[in-house]
Amino acid sequence: MVQQARAVQTRQEILRAAADVFDRRGYAAATMAEIISVAGVTKGAVYFHFTSKEELALAVVAEQSPWLDMQDIAAPGMQAVIDLTMAYARALLNDSMIRAAVRLVIEQGTFENPDRDAYQASASLVRSLVVRAEESGDLLPGLDPSAVAETVTASFAGIQLTSQALSNRRDLLHRLKDFWTLLLPGLVPPERLPELNPAGSKPARRSRS
Repeated sequence: MVQQARAVQTRQEILRAAADVFDRRGYAAATMAEIISVAGVTKGAVYFHFTSKEELALAVVAEQSPWLDMQDIAAPGMQAVIDLTMAYARALLNDSMIRAAVRLVIEQGTFENPDRDAYQASASLVRSLVVRAEESGDLLPGLDPSAVAETVTASFAGIQLTSQALSNRRDLLHRLKDFWTLLLPGLVPPERLPELNPAGSKPARRSRS
């Protein structure tokens, strides 16, 4: 039992080190040697858990799914979609694992066997919230929830990349607020606009225990 717990801890230490390196350098420039050095473990320990850099990168990407599963968006209607994107933005600012996962998802074109599940998981969660908003009367008639979810997900990726390039994401929350201010009139009935906060609710989310 102790040995198993230690193996789990070592794997997480390796993932954290890999996330730090992938976040700073990107997939192509990252090396297993640097990841091993940052993790402070032996080469054998790393290769016991991960047989290649790509397998390790995909494991970092997979760490995004538990974060998504933890999100319990309490706000009603379209505010829930706004709040999810704001929670994601704050995670990018504060968690290197999420930053690395997002960067790796974008860079998966260089992978031999790309895994698009992480992108699809994000879009699926957004779509479920958009459907909930539609059911509560918060979506203009004729709009396709899947198209809305795909647009929000793709736009978020572009916004965070622009913010990263121009300000190291310091203006990410402001850019995201501007995005929602411009997009909401094309998504929700006019009478609902005054009830929605493009900067996100306070608090933006609750995590499931």
